[in-house]
Amino acid sequence: MNHNLITRIVLVLLLCIATPSFAKIFYSKNEAMELAFGKTATVEVLSLFPDEQQQAKIQDLAKTKLESGMFSFYVGKEQGKVLGYAAIESITVRTKPETLMIVLTPEGELRNITTLAFHEPPEYQPPERWFEQLYKRAIADMDFNKGVDGIAGATLSTRAAITSVRKVMGIYQVMIKEGKN
Repeated sequence: MNHNLITRIVLVLLLCIATPSFAKIFYSKNEAMELAFGKTATVEVLSLFPDEQQQAKIQDLAKTKLESGMFSFYVGKEQGKVLGYAAIESITVRTKPETLMIVLTPEGELRNITTLAFHEPPEYQPPERWFEQLYKRAIADMDFNKGVDGIAGATLSTRAAITSVRKVMGIYQVMIKEGKN
């Protein structure tokens, strides 16, 4: 019986060692804010709480359901001037999350997307150059049917990224641009 227990423990340990771990964290939150706004900018957190009507409008624009009644933008400022708005979004790709930093200009145009963490296998991760085709697109044009190219082998990752971008842009449009905040 003691031999059976040892065999089981060894098998469990081997399975743990043999199970591939794909989790990759590329940037911390502080590093991400520096990437978004530069070293000299100050960053303030803007917490938003859309009401039911605003949530419905955001969901309609974003073509996705909001998971929470609270949303945070990181507002980069230098000498009192707004440099832009950054959002950190985590979304499940297949079974594991990807975390993106989505940066908008002060006018709400998509300026940059940076992968902060990706926990799926690396071959499913969209390359940074793929995100470039999304820059300066209107929220209505963030769609594979409207000229956004997909990536074979990374379909779920690219769909998740587009969903996150539409969500962030929708929240900006309803909560900041329309002056509800």
